[in-house]
Amino acid sequence: MSGEFNLIEKYFVGRQTPRSDVVLAAGDDCALVSAPVGSLIAISTDTLVAGTHFLSSANPAWVAHKALASNISDLAAMGATPAWVSFALTMPEVDEAWLAPFCDSFFALADQYGIQLIGGDTTKGPLSLTLTVQGLIPHGKALQRSGAKPGDGVYVTGWLGDSQAGLDVVLEPAHLTKPHADELQKRHYLSTPRIQVGEALRGIASAAIDISDGVISDLGHILKRSGVGAQLQVEQLPLSPQLLAFVGSEQQAQQYALSSGEEYELCFTVPENQQQAMWHALSNIDCLVTRIGSINDSGELTLTQQGQQLAWQLHGYDHFKTN
Repeated sequence: MSGEFNLIEKYFVGRQTPRSDVVLAAGDDCALVSAPVGSLIAISTDTLVAGTHFLSSANPAWVAHKALASNISDLAAMGATPAWVSFALTMPEVDEAWLAPFCDSFFALADQYGIQLIGGDTTKGPLSLTLTVQGLIPHGKALQRSGAKPGDGVYVTGWLGDSQAGLDVVLEPAHLTKPHADELQKRHYLSTPRIQVGEALRGIASAAIDISDGVISDLGHILKRSGVGAQLQVEQLPLSPQLLAFVGSEQQAQQYALSSGEEYELCFTVPENQQQAMWHALSNIDCLVTRIGSINDSGELTLTQQGQQLAWQLHGYDHFKTN
Protein backbone atom coordinates (compact mmCIF):
# COMPACT_ATOMS: atom_id res chain seq x y z
CA MET A 1 0.00 0.00 0.00
CA SER A 2 1.38 3.35 -1.03
CA GLY A 3 2.38 5.43 1.95
CA GLU A 4 1.95 2.50 4.36
CA PHE A 5 4.16 3.91 7.09
CA ASN A 6 2.66 7.38 6.84
CA LEU A 7 -0.77 5.78 7.09
CA ILE A 8 0.21 3.87 10.23
CA GLU A 9 1.77 6.94 11.83
CA LYS A 10 -1.25 9.11 11.07
CA TYR A 11 -4.06 6.79 12.11
CA PHE A 12 -2.69 4.11 14.45
CA VAL A 13 0.32 5.37 16.40
CA GLY A 14 0.11 7.53 19.52
CA ARG A 15 -3.67 7.27 19.85
CA GLN A 16 -3.69 5.74 23.33
CA THR A 17 -2.15 6.10 26.76
CA PRO A 18 0.27 3.14 27.00
CA ARG A 19 -0.53 0.32 29.40
CA SER A 20 2.09 -0.30 32.07
CA ASP A 21 2.53 -3.90 30.88
CA VAL A 22 3.42 -2.86 27.30
CA VAL A 23 7.20 -2.72 27.09
CA LEU A 24 7.34 -2.00 23.35
CA ALA A 25 4.49 -1.50 20.87
CA ALA A 26 4.82 -0.09 17.34
CA GLY A 27 8.19 0.55 15.74
CA ASP A 28 9.96 -2.84 15.88
CA ASP A 29 9.44 -6.26 14.37
CA CYS A 30 7.54 -7.48 17.42
CA ALA A 31 5.68 -5.96 20.35
CA LEU A 32 6.89 -6.78 23.85
CA VAL A 33 4.45 -7.21 26.72
CA SER A 34 4.78 -8.39 30.27
CA ALA A 35 2.19 -10.66 31.93
CA PRO A 36 1.68 -10.65 35.71
CA VAL A 37 2.90 -13.65 37.68
CA GLY A 38 0.06 -16.12 38.16
CA SER A 39 -1.78 -15.14 34.98
CA LEU A 40 -2.46 -16.95 31.73
CA ILE A 41 -2.72 -15.09 28.40
CA ALA A 42 -5.93 -15.73 26.45
CA ILE A 43 -5.52 -15.21 22.68
CA SER A 44 -8.16 -15.10 19.95
CA THR A 45 -8.00 -14.18 16.26
CA ASP A 46 -10.92 -13.30 13.96
CA THR A 47 -11.24 -11.96 10.43
CA LEU A 48 -14.08 -9.80 9.14
CA VAL A 49 -14.47 -9.60 5.36
CA ALA A 50 -16.44 -7.02 3.41
CA GLY A 51 -19.42 -8.72 1.78
CA THR A 52 -19.47 -11.49 4.38
CA HIS A 53 -19.47 -9.75 7.77
CA PHE A 54 -20.34 -6.22 6.67
CA LEU A 55 -21.21 -4.32 3.52
CA SER A 56 -18.48 -2.13 2.08
CA SER A 57 -20.99 0.74 2.19
CA ALA A 58 -21.61 0.29 5.94
CA ASN A 59 -20.85 3.08 8.41
CA PRO A 60 -17.09 2.65 9.07
CA ALA A 61 -17.51 3.62 12.73
CA TRP A 62 -20.01 0.77 13.15
CA VAL A 63 -17.71 -1.63 11.29
CA ALA A 64 -14.85 -0.76 13.66
CA HIS A 65 -17.04 -1.34 16.70
CA LYS A 66 -18.27 -4.67 15.36
CA ALA A 67 -14.76 -5.86 14.53
CA LEU A 68 -13.27 -5.09 17.92
CA ALA A 69 -16.34 -5.91 20.02
CA SER A 70 -16.71 -9.35 18.46
CA ASN A 71 -13.11 -10.14 19.38
CA ILE A 72 -13.42 -8.75 22.91
CA SER A 73 -16.47 -10.99 23.29
CA ASP A 74 -14.20 -14.04 22.88
CA LEU A 75 -12.23 -12.84 25.89
CA ALA A 76 -15.46 -12.39 27.86
CA ALA A 77 -16.44 -15.99 27.13
CA MET A 78 -13.21 -17.19 28.74
CA GLY A 79 -13.47 -14.87 31.75
CA ALA A 80 -10.43 -12.92 30.54
CA THR A 81 -9.65 -9.25 31.18
CA PRO A 82 -8.75 -7.46 27.89
CA ALA A 83 -5.17 -6.27 27.54
CA TRP A 84 -3.79 -6.01 23.99
CA VAL A 85 -4.82 -6.18 20.35
CA SER A 86 -3.00 -6.51 17.02
CA PHE A 87 -4.76 -5.40 13.86
CA ALA A 88 -4.14 -6.19 10.18
CA LEU A 89 -6.03 -4.00 7.69
CA THR A 90 -6.37 -4.78 3.99
CA MET A 91 -7.86 -2.07 1.76
CA PRO A 92 -8.23 -1.72 -2.03
CA GLU A 93 -6.98 1.87 -1.82
CA VAL A 94 -6.19 4.38 0.91
CA ASP A 95 -9.49 5.97 1.84
CA GLU A 96 -8.97 8.56 4.55
CA ALA A 97 -12.66 9.49 4.66
CA TRP A 98 -13.32 5.86 5.69
CA LEU A 99 -10.28 5.48 7.96
CA ALA A 100 -10.86 8.54 10.12
CA PRO A 101 -14.26 7.53 11.59
CA PHE A 102 -13.17 3.89 11.66
CA CYS A 103 -10.14 4.66 13.82
CA ASP A 104 -12.04 7.08 16.07
CA SER A 105 -14.56 4.35 16.85
CA PHE A 106 -11.94 1.62 17.17
CA PHE A 107 -9.84 3.50 19.72
CA ALA A 108 -12.87 4.73 21.66
CA LEU A 109 -13.97 1.13 22.22
CA ALA A 110 -10.42 -0.05 22.91
CA ASP A 111 -9.99 2.63 25.57
CA GLN A 112 -13.37 1.74 27.10
CA TYR A 113 -12.15 -1.80 27.72
CA GLY A 114 -8.56 -0.93 28.62
CA ILE A 115 -7.12 -2.66 25.57
CA GLN A 116 -4.05 -1.27 23.77
CA LEU A 117 -3.16 -1.65 20.10
CA ILE A 118 0.37 -3.08 20.08
CA GLY A 119 0.99 -3.84 16.41
CA GLY A 120 -0.37 -5.02 13.10
CA ASP A 121 -0.07 -4.54 9.36
CA THR A 122 -1.60 -2.73 6.41
CA THR A 123 -1.71 -4.04 2.87
CA LYS A 124 -3.52 -3.58 -0.44
CA GLY A 125 -6.34 -5.92 -1.45
CA PRO A 126 -10.05 -6.63 -0.89
CA LEU A 127 -11.33 -4.93 2.25
CA SER A 128 -10.85 -7.15 5.31
CA LEU A 129 -9.95 -6.77 8.97
CA THR A 130 -8.03 -9.30 11.07
CA LEU A 131 -7.67 -8.78 14.80
CA THR A 132 -5.81 -10.77 17.44
CA VAL A 133 -6.92 -9.90 20.96
CA GLN A 134 -5.15 -10.97 24.11
CA GLY A 135 -6.32 -10.89 27.69
CA LEU A 136 -5.30 -12.03 31.15
CA ILE A 137 -6.84 -14.75 33.32
CA PRO A 138 -5.69 -15.95 36.76
CA HIS A 139 -4.30 -19.49 36.65
CA GLY A 140 -7.05 -22.08 37.01
CA LYS A 141 -9.90 -19.59 36.50
CA ALA A 142 -10.49 -19.73 32.72
CA LEU A 143 -14.05 -20.48 31.60
CA GLN A 144 -14.12 -23.29 29.05
CA ARG A 145 -16.70 -25.17 26.99
CA SER A 146 -16.01 -28.57 28.52
CA GLY A 147 -17.30 -28.37 32.11
CA ALA A 148 -21.11 -28.57 31.85
CA LYS A 149 -22.75 -31.31 33.94
CA PRO A 150 -26.32 -32.72 34.15
CA GLY A 151 -28.41 -30.52 36.42
CA ASP A 152 -26.62 -27.28 35.51
CA GLY A 153 -28.78 -24.35 34.48
CA VAL A 154 -28.31 -22.80 31.02
CA TYR A 155 -28.19 -19.00 30.99
CA VAL A 156 -27.76 -16.21 28.44
CA THR A 157 -27.02 -12.53 28.70
CA GLY A 158 -28.95 -9.74 26.98
CA TRP A 159 -31.75 -9.94 24.42
CA LEU A 160 -31.51 -12.58 21.70
CA GLY A 161 -32.51 -12.30 18.04
CA ASP A 162 -32.01 -8.56 17.61
CA SER A 163 -28.84 -9.02 15.55
CA GLN A 164 -30.63 -11.22 13.01
CA ALA A 165 -33.42 -8.68 12.68
CA GLY A 166 -30.81 -5.97 12.18
CA LEU A 167 -29.11 -8.06 9.52
CA ASP A 168 -32.45 -8.44 7.74
CA VAL A 169 -32.54 -4.65 7.49
CA VAL A 170 -28.94 -4.46 6.29
CA LEU A 171 -29.51 -7.01 3.53
CA GLU A 172 -33.01 -5.91 2.47
CA PRO A 173 -33.74 -2.17 2.71
CA ALA A 174 -37.48 -2.90 2.33
CA HIS A 175 -37.41 -3.91 6.00
CA LEU A 176 -36.70 -0.27 6.89
CA THR A 177 -40.45 0.31 6.94
CA LYS A 178 -40.91 -2.16 9.81
CA PRO A 179 -41.07 -1.02 13.47
CA HIS A 180 -37.70 -0.33 15.13
CA ALA A 181 -35.75 -1.17 11.96
CA ASP A 182 -33.14 1.56 12.53
CA GLU A 183 -32.59 0.54 16.16
CA LEU A 184 -32.22 -3.15 15.30
CA GLN A 185 -29.77 -2.39 12.49
CA LYS A 186 -27.71 -0.43 15.00
CA ARG A 187 -27.82 -3.30 17.47
CA HIS A 188 -26.48 -5.65 14.78
CA TYR A 189 -23.31 -3.59 14.53
CA LEU A 190 -22.95 -2.21 18.06
CA SER A 191 -22.88 -5.18 20.44
CA THR A 192 -21.70 -4.91 24.06
CA PRO A 193 -18.93 -7.35 25.05
CA ARG A 194 -19.86 -8.91 28.42
CA ILE A 195 -16.43 -8.65 30.02
CA GLN A 196 -17.75 -7.89 33.51
CA VAL A 197 -20.06 -10.89 33.39
CA GLY A 198 -17.27 -13.19 32.25
CA GLU A 199 -14.96 -11.98 35.02
CA ALA A 200 -17.73 -12.40 37.63
CA LEU A 201 -18.39 -15.98 36.52
CA ARG A 202 -14.84 -17.18 37.22
CA GLY A 203 -15.05 -20.09 39.64
CA ILE A 204 -18.86 -20.16 39.34
CA ALA A 205 -19.85 -21.09 35.76
CA SER A 206 -19.11 -24.65 34.67
CA ALA A 207 -18.90 -23.76 30.95
CA ALA A 208 -19.27 -20.70 28.74
CA ILE A 209 -19.21 -19.54 25.12
CA ASP A 210 -20.07 -16.35 23.29
CA ILE A 211 -22.98 -16.37 20.87
CA SER A 212 -21.46 -15.73 17.47
CA ASP A 213 -23.27 -18.38 15.39
CA GLY A 214 -26.58 -18.68 17.26
CA VAL A 215 -27.62 -20.31 20.55
CA ILE A 216 -28.51 -23.58 18.76
CA SER A 217 -25.02 -23.82 17.30
CA ASP A 218 -22.95 -22.36 20.13
CA LEU A 219 -24.64 -24.23 22.97
CA GLY A 220 -24.10 -27.29 20.78
CA HIS A 221 -20.35 -26.73 21.12
CA ILE A 222 -20.66 -26.80 24.91
CA LEU A 223 -22.73 -29.98 24.75
CA LYS A 224 -20.24 -31.70 22.46
CA ARG A 225 -17.18 -30.69 24.47
CA SER A 226 -18.88 -31.60 27.77
CA GLY A 227 -20.47 -34.85 26.57
CA VAL A 228 -23.96 -33.83 27.71
CA GLY A 229 -27.36 -32.79 26.37
CA ALA A 230 -29.73 -29.93 27.17
CA GLN A 231 -33.37 -28.96 27.19
CA LEU A 232 -34.32 -25.37 26.41
CA GLN A 233 -37.68 -23.81 27.25
CA VAL A 234 -38.35 -21.44 24.37
CA GLU A 235 -40.92 -19.47 26.38
CA GLN A 236 -38.01 -18.37 28.60
CA LEU A 237 -35.97 -16.85 25.75
CA PRO A 238 -35.31 -13.13 26.34
CA LEU A 239 -37.03 -11.29 23.48
CA SER A 240 -36.86 -7.53 23.16
CA PRO A 241 -40.05 -5.54 22.53
CA GLN A 242 -38.36 -4.19 19.41
CA LEU A 243 -37.79 -7.68 17.97
CA LEU A 244 -41.37 -8.75 18.71
CA ALA A 245 -42.75 -5.67 16.97
CA PHE A 246 -40.38 -6.09 14.01
CA VAL A 247 -41.20 -9.74 13.23
CA GLY A 248 -44.83 -9.56 14.41
CA SER A 249 -44.89 -13.11 15.78
CA GLU A 250 -43.70 -14.55 19.09
CA GLN A 251 -42.80 -17.87 17.46
CA GLN A 252 -40.72 -16.20 14.76
CA ALA A 253 -39.01 -14.06 17.41
CA GLN A 254 -38.19 -17.21 19.38
CA GLN A 255 -36.71 -18.82 16.28
CA TYR A 256 -34.65 -15.70 15.62
CA ALA A 257 -33.42 -15.84 19.22
CA LEU A 258 -32.27 -19.44 18.81
CA SER A 259 -30.55 -19.11 15.44
CA SER A 260 -29.36 -15.48 15.29
CA GLY A 261 -25.60 -15.18 14.81
CA GLU A 262 -23.34 -12.27 15.74
CA GLU A 263 -25.22 -11.56 18.97
CA TYR A 264 -21.97 -11.54 21.00
CA GLU A 265 -23.86 -12.27 24.17
CA LEU A 266 -22.73 -15.06 26.53
CA CYS A 267 -24.27 -18.49 26.95
CA PHE A 268 -23.12 -20.28 30.09
CA THR A 269 -23.96 -23.10 32.49
CA VAL A 270 -24.03 -22.96 36.28
CA PRO A 271 -24.38 -25.83 38.79
CA GLU A 272 -27.41 -25.67 41.07
CA ASN A 273 -25.21 -25.25 44.15
CA GLN A 274 -23.66 -22.12 42.58
CA GLN A 275 -26.92 -20.36 41.68
CA GLN A 276 -26.91 -18.05 44.70
CA ALA A 277 -23.23 -17.25 44.22
CA MET A 278 -23.90 -16.42 40.56
CA TRP A 279 -26.74 -13.99 41.29
CA HIS A 280 -24.68 -12.34 44.01
CA ALA A 281 -21.66 -11.98 41.69
CA LEU A 282 -23.84 -10.42 38.97
CA SER A 283 -25.93 -8.20 41.25
CA ASN A 284 -23.92 -5.04 40.60
CA ILE A 285 -23.54 -5.57 36.85
CA ASP A 286 -26.03 -3.84 34.55
CA CYS A 287 -26.81 -6.79 32.29
CA LEU A 288 -29.93 -8.87 31.74
CA VAL A 289 -29.30 -12.55 32.58
CA THR A 290 -31.94 -15.21 31.87
CA ARG A 291 -32.17 -18.93 32.56
CA ILE A 292 -33.40 -20.66 29.39
CA GLY A 293 -32.95 -24.34 30.17
CA SER A 294 -30.94 -27.05 31.86
CA ILE A 295 -28.23 -29.58 31.11
CA ASN A 296 -29.08 -33.30 31.05
CA ASP A 297 -27.37 -36.55 30.12
CA SER A 298 -29.34 -37.19 26.90
CA GLY A 299 -26.52 -36.16 24.57
CA GLU A 300 -29.03 -34.13 22.53
CA LEU A 301 -30.45 -30.63 22.46
CA THR A 302 -34.24 -30.52 22.69
CA LEU A 303 -36.64 -27.59 22.58
CA THR A 304 -39.86 -27.42 24.56
CA GLN A 305 -42.69 -24.94 24.99
CA GLN A 306 -44.86 -25.18 28.09
CA GLY A 307 -43.55 -28.72 28.56
CA GLN A 308 -44.30 -29.89 25.00
CA GLN A 309 -41.38 -30.89 22.78
CA LEU A 310 -41.01 -28.91 19.56
CA ALA A 311 -39.95 -30.23 16.18
CA TRP A 312 -38.38 -27.00 14.91
CA GLN A 313 -35.52 -27.56 12.48
CA LEU A 314 -33.16 -24.69 13.23
CA HIS A 315 -29.51 -24.12 12.48
CA GLY A 316 -26.96 -21.53 13.49
CA TYR A 317 -24.85 -19.50 11.09
CA ASP A 318 -22.24 -21.32 8.98
CA HIS A 319 -19.80 -19.28 6.85
CA PHE A 320 -19.37 -22.13 4.37
CA LYS A 321 -22.99 -23.21 4.05
CA THR A 322 -24.44 -22.11 0.72
CA ASN A 323 -28.08 -23.08 1.21
